[in-house]
Amino acid sequence: MSIRILYVEDDKNFAATVLEFLELMGLICDYADNGLQGVTLAKKNQYDVIVTDITMPKLDGRQMCQELRLQGIDTPILMLSALHELDDKLAGFDCGADDYLTKPFELKELVARIKTLSKRRSGNAQKLVIKDLALELNLGEHLAFREGVQLKLTPSGWKILEVIARAYPNCVDRQMLEHVIWGDDIPDSEALKVHIHRLRQRVDKPFSEPLLHIVNGGAVLKRANL
Repeated sequence: MSIRILYVEDDKNFAATVLEFLELMGLICDYADNGLQGVTLAKKNQYDVIVTDITMPKLDGRQMCQELRLQGIDTPILMLSALHELDDKLAGFDCGADDYLTKPFELKELVARIKTLSKRRSGNAQKLVIKDLALELNLGEHLAFREGVQLKLTPSGWKILEVIARAYPNCVDRQMLEHVIWGDDIPDSEALKVHIHRLRQRVDKPFSEPLLHIVNGGAVLKRANL
């Protein structure tokens, strides 16, 4: 299976050399030349690994990493940097990076590290925050908050809310929701409706505006007027 990566680097000449080698080795690469564009692409697309420089315009690599982890994106992140002191590396890990490689480096080592990271997801994404809905999910402790108020969710309710929040602002279809709860052992057709109804009671009932909406048998998070 092909490995798809996002490479974020403001030095376009250096990036061209790296990208050429990665693609020669069979990797599928998207490229961004600043951290802000990197965040946009990482939220829009599904990557196996994100490789980023640190010193960049708009958002540097650490700020980009923090933003992605805040959004609940658990793609492994490899930082590349000429900053080689131990404190620099620790700062990168504190921001949510999974690996750190100092420049200059051997391109073969970069590929080896990417392949290793691509086999897992990062454990550094602890929060998923949807600011315009005032909704926050603590992924590590399975806690959800709306407008700072904790939502009392069942285990199934948490699973549904997490997958819908990760897909925001897109709709999650019925088949995906059923698979998230029951895997391949799906019960009768009314079971999902019952679970979503209960979740809507927890997410929307205490508040003036509903956020959880049913669309073509699936579900989506959005404000009622959007």
